Amino acid sequence: MKTKKKLLILILAILGIIFSYNYFNLSDYLSLDFLKQNANDLKSYSNENLVLSLGAFFLVYVCVTALSIPGAAVLTLAGGFLFGLFKGLLLISFASTIGASFAFLVSRFVLQDWVKERFREKMDEIEKGIEREGKIYLLSLRLIPIFPFFVINLVMGLTPMKLLSFYWVSQLGMLPGTFVYVNAGKQLSKINSLSDILNPTIVLSFTLLGLFPLIANFILSTVKKRKVYKGFKRPKRFDYNVIAIGAGSGGLVTSYIAAAVKAKVALIEKHKMGGDCLNTGCVPSKALIKSSKIVDQIKHSEKFGISSSPPSVDFEKVMTRVKKVIQDIEPHDSVERYTSLGVDCHKGKAQILSPWEVKVNGQVLRSKNIVIATGARPSVPPIQGIDEIDYLTSDNLWSISKLPENLVVLGGGPIGCEMAQAFSRLGSNVTIVEMGERLMKVEDQDVSDFVHKKFSSEGIVVKCAHKAKRFESEQDKDFLICDGPDGEVRLEFSKVLLALGRTPNVDGFGLETIGVKLESNKTIATNKYLQTNFPNIYACGDVAGPYQFTHTASHQAWYASVNALFSPLKKFKVDYSCIPWCTFIDPEVARVGLNEQEALSKGIEYDVTRYGLDDLDRAIADSEDFGFIKAITVKGKDKILGVTIVGTHAADLIAEFTLAMKHNLGLNKILGTIHLYPSYPEANKYLAGQWKQANKPEKLLKVVEKFHKFRRS
Repeated sequence: MKTKKKLLILILAILGIIFSYNYFNLSDYLSLDFLKQNANDLKSYSNENLVLSLGAFFLVYVCVTALSIPGAAVLTLAGGFLFGLFKGLLLISFASTIGASFAFLVSRFVLQDWVKERFREKMDEIEKGIEREGKIYLLSLRLIPIFPFFVINLVMGLTPMKLLSFYWVSQLGMLPGTFVYVNAGKQLSKINSLSDILNPTIVLSFTLLGLFPLIANFILSTVKKRKVYKGFKRPKRFDYNVIAIGAGSGGLVTSYIAAAVKAKVALIEKHKMGGDCLNTGCVPSKALIKSSKIVDQIKHSEKFGISSSPPSVDFEKVMTRVKKVIQDIEPHDSVERYTSLGVDCHKGKAQILSPWEVKVNGQVLRSKNIVIATGARPSVPPIQGIDEIDYLTSDNLWSISKLPENLVVLGGGPIGCEMAQAFSRLGSNVTIVEMGERLMKVEDQDVSDFVHKKFSSEGIVVKCAHKAKRFESEQDKDFLICDGPDGEVRLEFSKVLLALGRTPNVDGFGLETIGVKLESNKTIATNKYLQTNFPNIYACGDVAGPYQFTHTASHQAWYASVNALFSPLKKFKVDYSCIPWCTFIDPEVARVGLNEQEALSKGIEYDVTRYGLDDLDRAIADSEDFGFIKAITVKGKDKILGVTIVGTHAADLIAEFTLAMKHNLGLNKILGTIHLYPSYPEANKYLAGQWKQANKPEKLLKVVEKFHKFRRS
């Protein structure tokens, strides 16, 4: 309450001063004409009362700059005229900086919270930039008089820059400009307007001064590089332009792009080409999901008018098919293919010796740049007794040939949900144990509720708000003991699948030896260009984050490869604005951009438009008439902030919204696009139609109604 009172008093005081300034026409006293007309009287008074004049002038100058009142330029001229170059420069340098600091604090105290709440996402980005290069940026703004200083004071107050840093950088940056004006004030009689001061020569001088911080920044960057590389000897020549470590999606795309632009590139993989996605992730899981979906369709064939016996699942043959799918896709990621593209492929464990040297199979490869794309591995939690059981992860799941009778899945995220449903449909008794309050917690509550209800209808036991406590064995039976809302729960299992996230692969190949920095979550720390603390070492994919998707790794790899090959001539900031993803359960859950819970957490005002797929003709014809599309748009506008789709073909339907968001196309554009009938993409158009209906121009329609009535008369 005290803070609110102080804030109110401050605002009222500022408003009172501004009102007085305008009411009493104080601007007349801060004009060049007034100064010239009263120059002699002011000069005489200041000579007779020097201390009082200095103090009064100082206070007035501080107030003018603190309240952003026009007249600081005239006061600066007056300071030079009244007190001379040395005294005037000293006085005004401190007064202007103190006044600017007051404006800085007022902006922070009055506006910062409101601006942050309203523009949280943009402010987060600005704050990161200020933390990195704020001082150099402020110095440039002070030296080059492009923007009014009062604007700079207010804007900087909204950032996390420290007051002390703002003060000394401002004082240093404003000193040259202050000198020009104070010196000009000595010759007040020759100045008829402020433009007489800023003649082309002086403006050019300011511009040259403005280049100094940029030059300083370049020198600083060079010094930082030397410091980072200290202790490492740079090779005189290089064997490669790029070495990619890891032949998953990130490493493969990096190599492909480098080879395509005729760079010399080496690719190192210690295990299998294609990485997790091909061998243990996306490909085998989707092959298994397809088999399980066929089982479900056979079970429910009656609704299509087709009678059949209950399906008999040969799990060994299912897993054989999964392996064959992997084999059929392997040529796309093979050594033979990439060798034919011009990539030198090395099978073996990489060891980074220096920022330019990588050892593999006893051979030292030298490269201008290194791209780390080593991926991640399934996380294994330190649960009591876990080392005594034969647990499954996404790595070893594909080696089993016998269907688990009782499968416990730890984790209710995407991997856990996908595998739980697939194994349940194939015949396992499945229980999901999720520590959180609901499944798929990154999605909205209505999505989690839909999935939970669907799983329950298929016989999957879902235990949310249950924390795995320990594993026990008793009379050749294995049990998981959980803490739940109603106390301890004992679950028997024949197999347990760990689906609790993935841990970046950052150990054992030299990162710690040379000093590559990591984030708190153990991903490699990178900047907006995907550079590590060593500017020639880049990282992409799961090992870098922030998303652990195959398509994101490919996306990042393009930036890492191009930036490595063409920096410093040209660099591109990695773009995460439109990242789509999908959980391939049945029905699928796909999303791009924000959902409701994220929009609320960011303080963004939004509208929600919803279309139920039970209304779509094609979905009805296919007996897939369930699920929904939900779009988040800017309040009162058709600009798309995010879309969530729950339903058949959600992964395919999300593509149109991703394209629209990427190229800033609103729902009106989707509504105006012809969609094939009958098809699932029509749902996107109908969703846009729902938005249009909710935002129709009522006043205009009343006018149009009168027009039609007139034409009927």
